[in-house]
Amino acid sequence: MSDCTHDCSTCGQDCASRQPESMVEAPNAMSHIRRVVAVVSGKGGVGKSLVTSLLAVLANRKGQKVGILDADVTGPSIPKAFGITERAKGSDLGIFPAVSKKGVKIMSVNLLLEHDTDPVVWRGPVIAGTVKQFWTDVVWEDVDYLFVDMPPGTGDVPLTVFQSLPVDGIVIVTSPQELVSMIVEKAVNMAKLMNVPILGVVENMSYFECPDCGKEHAIFGESHIEEIAGRLGIPHVARLPIDPALARVCDQGLVELFEGDWLDDLSDAVEEELK
Repeated sequence: MSDCTHDCSTCGQDCASRQPESMVEAPNAMSHIRRVVAVVSGKGGVGKSLVTSLLAVLANRKGQKVGILDADVTGPSIPKAFGITERAKGSDLGIFPAVSKKGVKIMSVNLLLEHDTDPVVWRGPVIAGTVKQFWTDVVWEDVDYLFVDMPPGTGDVPLTVFQSLPVDGIVIVTSPQELVSMIVEKAVNMAKLMNVPILGVVENMSYFECPDCGKEHAIFGESHIEEIAGRLGIPHVARLPIDPALARVCDQGLVELFEGDWLDDLSDAVEEELK
């Protein structure tokens, strides 16, 4: 249009140059967050919270300032993995996240409940609103990487996160079962629909390494993750084994002490991709 003012907010015309209104919410005024990485899965029970925790620990070990937003409101497990039992505190400035022993900032609904075993029996819009408040009302202060532990699937909360938070990329978590291809593809298609880059995929429970002979056993089926990632154009792949020692440190709230290099390359790739 020849008389276009280039201010879509004051114009009712539906022209080709019209830009859709952004739904991204501003964070708390005292929060300065450089990068947001969402960890997603197409189904539950694949270890998404574990991968979120490990990626956060690895970034923290590199000297990055790290936070975790636990968006899995009905199944929060991040505080348990980090050994955090105290409740979050607040003031007129907002809600302050709990801080782990090594300095990882964490916000989870379990930090707001009287008992961490209390069920969260809320409808979808209330859960989605809570997750949004974890972004707008929490005083994260300076954070280089905010990892968002997403609930499984493609429902209200993932949609809220993708629309309300400036997500820079996602990491997909899956397992070796035969239906993995369909599950991963659902997550990939949602990311493409929301125009969010895919940084990599992690196959959890990929194998068990015999402590006596060192041979790898495919307990849950042979891995096809490399093939699937190649077909879907996912740039980076990591395989996480069944490791009793890893499960033990998470159960003890000591995930920050885990030992293993399974996600090192993916962690480096995420950092490189988001420079």
